[in-house]
Amino acid sequence: MVRKHASTICLVVLAFGAGLAVKGPAPVEARSADRVYELRTYTTAEGKLPNLLARFGGGEIDLFTRHGMTSVGYWVPDDPELSENTMVYMLAHESREAAAASWRAFAGDPDWQEMSESSQVDGRILIRGGVKSMFLNPTDFSPAR
Repeated sequence: MVRKHASTICLVVLAFGAGLAVKGPAPVEARSADRVYELRTYTTAEGKLPNLLARFGGGEIDLFTRHGMTSVGYWVPDDPELSENTMVYMLAHESREAAAASWRAFAGDPDWQEMSESSQVDGRILIRGGVKSMFLNPTDFSPAR
């Protein structure tokens, strides 16, 4: 399982890099030396991935924006087994401190609380321990810097 998780992270980082190569680097005003990226992996209970995807596509991303988080991308792994219960996404934050403040505000948002509750009327979407988060700092040579 650890090997599959590591493979997923590698695939996402490669996909992110490929996206930058196709689109080119962000405009100078959008880049920041202090910017950090957060890679998040969610593992759902059996059959619940569609519920999670519907929630994200149904307004959760707008709430991220409202609370100062910048969406970079959202993926479902190509691996047949992981594609059944895994979503990976990346957010950009001005700093680790800004990320912590954004997540606190997001968690306290009544719109988020209602969205989360209504999306789980048929049962919990994520398994226990199903959220993994890793902060990434762009290297000096990264187009994401």
